[in-house]
Amino acid sequence: MESDVFTIHREGHLMYLTIPAFDKTGLVHHCFSTKLGGVSEGIYESMNVSFGRGDSDENVKKNLEILCGAIGIDAKDLVFSDQIHKDVIMTVGENDRGKGIVRENDIVGVDGLMTNRVKVPLHTTYADCVPLYFLDTVKKVIAISHAGWRGTVKAIGAKTVNKMVEAYDSQPEDILVCIAPSIGPCCFEVGEEVVQEFRQTFNEYEQKKVIRKMPESKYKINLWTANKLVLLSAGILPEHITVTDICTKCNHDVMFSHRATKGKRGSLAAIMQLKPKHFYY
Repeated sequence: MESDVFTIHREGHLMYLTIPAFDKTGLVHHCFSTKLGGVSEGIYESMNVSFGRGDSDENVKKNLEILCGAIGIDAKDLVFSDQIHKDVIMTVGENDRGKGIVRENDIVGVDGLMTNRVKVPLHTTYADCVPLYFLDTVKKVIAISHAGWRGTVKAIGAKTVNKMVEAYDSQPEDILVCIAPSIGPCCFEVGEEVVQEFRQTFNEYEQKKVIRKMPESKYKINLWTANKLVLLSAGILPEHITVTDICTKCNHDVMFSHRATKGKRGSLAAIMQLKPKHFYY
């Protein structure tokens, strides 16, 4: 797998990605995982970072320890979202540390997490859906939102920006965003029912960028462009948006892909944490 967008890190068998625009700020520890470098076996081989899919909890915890250790985060502090393909974004803080990994998780019905607290690492999981990373470089606020196609048409990206504005007085022009690896326009084929949802969200000009007609009443959807349009509508500057060049289905040898494996798979992680101020570059 190659990328002109992300920095690819390899440490032994472990491989993960970081976002150059975020790295340059010196404000965060972060990564997007691959499926390489963990201890899980079978369909979860090897860096599965999601509980509840049939892998052992011990393997998942060990995988998260390996991954978080590589990027300078304590895995026991991770805060997990619930992810139900909707558009709820929740503010979390110190009292939420460990929820979902070492403590029972009461964060329910949530697809986005945000915080302005240091050492509160956010964790969301993926296997074709779109991860959205947000970093306000002025107010020092981070967020990660899970944008499946349902979240995309519900404009979860714009709602995350609006939530940052409301909760932390963020200004959209100060926010960096990354649309991270997910199923690409090459592979996301859908039927008429799904296309109708996109037609209701995007105008005719935008639809030409997002929807491509295929034979036999099929269509291909560009979730990357769709999410970029949503972010631009919320006031994010185009030069502040990093758009992935990695399709998870095309690269299912190193990425978990729900479609490529017909659901027999582990999950990838989007993780991010604000650094304490004395670590800022």
